[in-house]
Amino acid sequence: MEKTKKDLRIKSKVISEGVNRVPNRSMLRAVGFTDEDFKKPMIGIASTWSEVTPCNVHIDKLAREAKSGAGESGGAPMIFNTITVADGIAMGHEGMFYSLPSREVIADSIETVTNAERLDGIVAIGGCDKTTPGCLISIGRMNIPSVYVYGGTIQPGKLNGEDIDIVSSFEAVGQYHEGQIDDEQLHKVECHACPGAGACGGMYTANTMASAVEALGMSIPGSSSTPAVNDYKESECKQAGELVIELLEKEIYPRDIMTKEAFENAITVVMALGGSTNAFLHLLAIAHSAGVDLTLDDFERIRQEVPHIADMKPSGKYVMQDLYESGGVPAVMKLLLEEGLLHGDCLTVTGKTVAENLKEVPSLKEGQKVIVPFDQPIKEKGPLVVLKGNLAPEGAVAKMSGQKISRFEGPARVYDGEDEATTAIVNDEIKPGDVLVIRNVGPKGGPGMPEMLSITAMIVGKGLGGKVALLTDGRFSGGSHGFVIGHVAPEAFVGGPIGLLKEGDMVTIDSDTQQINFEVSDEEYERRKRDWKRPEPKHKSGVLAKYARLVSSSSKGAVTDLDLD
Repeated sequence: MEKTKKDLRIKSKVISEGVNRVPNRSMLRAVGFTDEDFKKPMIGIASTWSEVTPCNVHIDKLAREAKSGAGESGGAPMIFNTITVADGIAMGHEGMFYSLPSREVIADSIETVTNAERLDGIVAIGGCDKTTPGCLISIGRMNIPSVYVYGGTIQPGKLNGEDIDIVSSFEAVGQYHEGQIDDEQLHKVECHACPGAGACGGMYTANTMASAVEALGMSIPGSSSTPAVNDYKESECKQAGELVIELLEKEIYPRDIMTKEAFENAITVVMALGGSTNAFLHLLAIAHSAGVDLTLDDFERIRQEVPHIADMKPSGKYVMQDLYESGGVPAVMKLLLEEGLLHGDCLTVTGKTVAENLKEVPSLKEGQKVIVPFDQPIKEKGPLVVLKGNLAPEGAVAKMSGQKISRFEGPARVYDGEDEATTAIVNDEIKPGDVLVIRNVGPKGGPGMPEMLSITAMIVGKGLGGKVALLTDGRFSGGSHGFVIGHVAPEAFVGGPIGLLKEGDMVTIDSDTQQINFEVSDEEYERRKRDWKRPEPKHKSGVLAKYARLVSSSSKGAVTDLDLD
């Protein structure tokens, strides 16, 4: 249930005035509470610490710093945990079906603990891809004073004097199958790609969403670009604990911050940085949780005004560590504000506006190369393009960063699932000019809308990057690049047009006109539609079965609480 300013009560009052006063206090005494603690607001520290991924392996220490900050500022803080899925480890096999559903598990678990324990405020700390949106979805739903902290990016790995990262590992697999590298070279890439704690280093999904949340106003300025191993990351977490108490005192709530204009700021930063297509799914879902009307059309409208100015991986040269050393996300936002592309009057978790936060921020460092001059952009418009047409009536998303061509036409090579497509690529069945279609992998059909990083990396490794198009009702890792189009909606599993495609159908993709179509007569289309039969669900019980029954279209953010009534 949504909390309003009028309805919020400090936890100590609930305990002291409620009928369960004695047992409640007895249980809290058992975890260390004193008489004085019962007079303080209860602050939850939602930690996504886990040893299953380097993205989150250090977050236990960060959670303790946030607890210290909240405690020293007059709160009664308690740490609780939620899950994380390591997307890079889940990639390329059935584990990836659980990745996007994990976002909902994270959001639901934070909401459940916070509301069950009647906590008064939250500091949430995330790392790997789904933890950031999962935390923000729960914060939007609950609407109690909250601050988000990003665990930080990993440092780049080093091999033969060059920077490498997790995407280098996936692309090395393709190079290995192509005979370009041997076992020893492949092993060296494996051993050097990920040197320690932190989320994947390029402008992939984790760093994209961290940057978006900073622009949204829900995290401390600079948090999104401070590396995981930087000592200041601990100071940020302590500051977050202090800030949540200030937000309580000032009665500043997440929905005061997460306005439509704030989401426009987030989209602007994502476009400028050339971020992950997953930002569409996650920002739509966060907006839904906060009661903000955000659509794919908003992304396209903003894209038209925002140039792509960050030369960052996967299509560029640099990683988040380089951006941090160049001035970080705050310096990029300062530039965007000066160019009139941000709403400077939006409120943030500091209690100040975006413009006030950026006033004292240094500009980008002189001589840095990560952010190109504003009047010499990589692309004059944002690189994440919304496409519509008879193949995607509800929309699809194309990532055009690094692409020299804007139009692709070719015959459809249709596969129902990633395994079939992988075999075709390995066996050299996909040729230049083909449109590789992977369908029945959408939110319901996957289920879970798996990412296609392994596929895109193999395409690049096979020397087909930019020579074939990849089209799917699934999605892509932020590390994917090439002529790739995902989030095709409606998805094949619900009878969307992508499910009606046949081998050899001519497909045209045009990012200039924002069109995606296939050549079929009206009569043939209607015949195929009549003959179409819904595939059998892949799961009849468990998490994925529940998810498939509840999840919405990707064009709505793949949320699980849409129109439940």
